Amino acid sequence: MGIYIFVSVLIIVACFLQILVVLVQNSKGGGLAANFTSTGQSMGVRKTADFLEKSTWTLAVAILILSVAATAAIPRSQQEQESRIQDQIINAIDPSAIPTLPTAMPLQEEDPQDNQE
Repeated sequence: MGIYIFVSVLIIVACFLQILVVLVQNSKGGGLAANFTSTGQSMGVRKTADFLEKSTWTLAVAILILSVAATAAIPRSQQEQESRIQDQIINAIDPSAIPTLPTAMPLQEEDPQDNQE
């Protein structure tokens, strides 16, 4: 159960990071990259856009892999692993058994109020 919770927390963190990276980007070429217009910087406009695109794809792949890992780490109890069909076979009623039906009507008691008339 501990690994499942750990992987779930990692998925949530990766999702929040993905949201932040996507919000920083601007679809028209602006965003965070628009602030770095100087040519002397080591991380210029193009490199910032490349970094944001690579981080978007990296986080998307990480979310996918963590989701598969979370599916594999789902805690399962021993009772859930038993087959439902096997349970039905064990609890089935024997169809060749003759049912016992009541043959006589039960005696009905008379109401004392009916005798007073």
